Amino acid sequence: MMTFRRTMLIGLVILLGLPLPALAQLCVQDDASQQVCLKQPARRIIALSPGATELLFAAGAGEQLAAAVSFSDYPPAAQKLPRVGSYQRLDLEAIVALKPDLIVAWRSGNPMGDVARLQDMGFPVYISEPRQFEDVSATLERFGVLAGTELVAQGAANGFRAGIAALRERYADAAPVTVFYQVWDDPLMTVNDSHLISEAIRICGGVNVFGGLGALAPRISREAVLEKNPQAIVAGGMGEDNPAWLTPWKAFPSLLAVQKGNLFFVAPSTLQRPTPQMLAGTRTLCRHLESARARH
Repeated sequence: MMTFRRTMLIGLVILLGLPLPALAQLCVQDDASQQVCLKQPARRIIALSPGATELLFAAGAGEQLAAAVSFSDYPPAAQKLPRVGSYQRLDLEAIVALKPDLIVAWRSGNPMGDVARLQDMGFPVYISEPRQFEDVSATLERFGVLAGTELVAQGAANGFRAGIAALRERYADAAPVTVFYQVWDDPLMTVNDSHLISEAIRICGGVNVFGGLGALAPRISREAVLEKNPQAIVAGGMGEDNPAWLTPWKAFPSLLAVQKGNLFFVAPSTLQRPTPQMLAGTRTLCRHLESARARH
């Protein structure tokens, strides 16, 4: 849709004999409220987080990716990309050597000092930080503009919106279930209500027992979990099929979640990265919380 409109606009400008420079740039606003402009669609993109890599592939820009960071493992084609360090320890020399025409950074994950250095060197940097499901769709659309893949990106964005809307409607009147979501094991960590995972919990009729904490991903103690006594415990685990983090909670039979058998696993790639896979992860989470309601 956006490509068609742009083509029509260029045609109109030529027909009217107007100058073209105003159309020479592709501009979007990133999640740091910065304007990111390119003179032409990006052809050498570097993604500085696994989530950004996945979003770029979903937006149809996979073939334009020149490199990514470690743990960028989805889709499978992402595993073949050259690595430029990890999201926490960027290899600036390798990034510069690849001469990217677009870098996608992760605001709360990358060392922002390094990101600023890349900007100072003149590299276009899009800073990404989706905090709501609508942000995921909007990011897909923006990447489509910057990569010249608007049609694919728009389709992915619309599909994600429709799927999330269907879940909202289905569970709008669901009885609330108190939930502890375990995002990490050692140290024990969760998420607050500003985190995207908490939006998934709310859509499914859940109530995040640590939602009011100030940090986005706060550290907590097992004693704090025992005090909150959630009806359900949901963990992401260390792998796609490894619910081992749930086992230690069975040592606390006083927990409602343990008593009712409400210890649930959701594959981390489907709920802990801000990508379209969160639709599948949210569906899984909703099914788990529906099981918890049935056992109430």
